[in-house]
Amino acid sequence: MKDRFLIVDKDAEWFARELRASFRGVEFIAASDPASAMAFAAGAQVLIGLAPALPASLIAAMPRLAWVHALTTGVDNLLAMPELGIEVALSSSRGIHGPQMSELAILLMLSLGRRLPQMLANQSAQVWQRWPQPLLAGKTACLVGLGAIAEALAARLHAFGVTVTGVSDGRGEVTGFARIFPRARLREAAAEADFLVVIVPYAPQTHHLVNDAVLAAMPARAFLINISRGGCVDEAALLRHLATGSIAGAGLDVFATEPLPPGHPIWSAPNVIITPHVGGMSDTYAAQALPVLARNIAAFLAGGVNALPDRVARPAESPRQ
Repeated sequence: MKDRFLIVDKDAEWFARELRASFRGVEFIAASDPASAMAFAAGAQVLIGLAPALPASLIAAMPRLAWVHALTTGVDNLLAMPELGIEVALSSSRGIHGPQMSELAILLMLSLGRRLPQMLANQSAQVWQRWPQPLLAGKTACLVGLGAIAEALAARLHAFGVTVTGVSDGRGEVTGFARIFPRARLREAAAEADFLVVIVPYAPQTHHLVNDAVLAAMPARAFLINISRGGCVDEAALLRHLATGSIAGAGLDVFATEPLPPGHPIWSAPNVIITPHVGGMSDTYAAQALPVLARNIAAFLAGGVNALPDRVARPAESPRQ
């Protein structure tokens, strides 16, 4: 019997066509959404799709499931899903998001510093008003989390003349970082930063990593940028610091509750730019994700789930048990 791979994505047909050309003898089934995928779920051994778009109902309908490959870096919803048995291997597309995440971070940094929202409001009101425009050159950006995205961002920030520091318990020295602090010294790192950029993956140990004490340590001139996960920042504490002006502002792409509900106080908080969790998106996303997917498929076909190069470590038991 052929291995059956079920791809659930708006670009599923494109992925299937590309993969069929490289992997003869493998059955790739394309479904544009979970509802249309249900008809093929029972017979599939592998499920491929964007992690947030893979519902528990689909996974529960796949008794032969051996491996899930996420077309995303973040897989926190899958790790917390009781329906995904511990015997099912999980892999991610870590490493492809550097360009788009970096560009969004820099967009938010420039827009906050130069007060772009006020310029756009003035344009709508036909108001000609000028004010000094701060440069990124000479500023310090502290990146909380030192994975592939942080390295990509650091390289781009150097072109603007930004000094880059980092916070990590896993890496003590990384090319391009002037200094790396352990997480226990996050407040010290924040105190030196003009921009505190949160890129660390969300996990129980990073829940509210940026808390009231960290925000209090930031200089009044500093901006918070969160492009990781909403749970990494204590939003209630952030709102208090924004209201008092103890920090200059925030650029937020992610939130504890998504979509951010109407009436949430973050919508109207002062000096905040909100983007709707678009940091990982790009106009070439499928092409970015394909090489990682193909690499893992080749490894799976050659050596099973234990050979997956981008396998995500899972706890011995479901986090909800």
